[in-house]
Amino acid sequence: MKYLVDLLKGMVIGVANIIPGVSGGTMAVSLGIYDRLISSISHLFKNWKDSLKTLLPILAGAGIGIVAFTYTIEFLLSAYTLPTALAFVGLILGGVPILWQSLQEGLKKHGQTFSLTHGLAFVLMFAVVTVLPLLQGSEASFTAIQLDPLSLLKLFVIGIIASATMVVPGMSGSLVLMVLGYYYSIINTITSFLTALRTGNMDLILPNFIVLFIFGIGVLIGIFLISKAIEFLFENYSSLTYSGILGLVLASPFAILYNTHALNDLQSSDALPFALVGIVLLVGCFYGIYQLGKKEAR
Repeated sequence: MKYLVDLLKGMVIGVANIIPGVSGGTMAVSLGIYDRLISSISHLFKNWKDSLKTLLPILAGAGIGIVAFTYTIEFLLSAYTLPTALAFVGLILGGVPILWQSLQEGLKKHGQTFSLTHGLAFVLMFAVVTVLPLLQGSEASFTAIQLDPLSLLKLFVIGIIASATMVVPGMSGSLVLMVLGYYYSIINTITSFLTALRTGNMDLILPNFIVLFIFGIGVLIGIFLISKAIEFLFENYSSLTYSGILGLVLASPFAILYNTHALNDLQSSDALPFALVGIVLLVGCFYGIYQLGKKEAR
């Protein structure tokens, strides 16, 4: 029964990792498995039997959740872009009060006040998240991933970067992929690979598998390498780390709206209903994530 419960919890975490703005790490905390998960990753080689018993059902469930929800998120972003993007913005901003509280606790823990160094960390991350989408170009999010060595190396590095955010409560790996301009490419590759498997299209199975394999290896290696670094940063530089995270999070709504081209819906015949539904979703998602964060804090 324990393995089944962990499998179901893994499915919830998998779905969370697909949605930009929702933190898989936060969801793991809410489900009561975060400490077990990080400990199993950190001690995989030292205590591999117990670690695998913990990790396998959770990872299997996460894989099922990602596959099951990928088609849904692709449809929503295609047919209802503005309401979906505004819902993501609500999910992002809903975590800000708890992140601010965590920053204050970090300052208090080390007897510090908000300094120029903290401000620089905030501004740097804010600027990176704001500028990166502009550098990608307006169509970068929709371009297919090429199979040349340089593109695959970039994809591998992107996997490592995304994995770092997957294990940090309050940060979203899929949001980072969107900021870097790879979110749509990865989602489209997953759906294309599953469709090719279902139809037996061998011409599409192999190239899509290569892309997902390289990205997946980057994610796995990144998680193992970064889990200890994350523990170290939060233990020794928690306030500085949270300052950078806040900069990333507060700049992310711009990246979401820009990369999804959501504001183009304001020029369509459905502009008014899309905007109204989007605002309602923004407020509702903000409230839901805020309440979830308060529950974690307690």
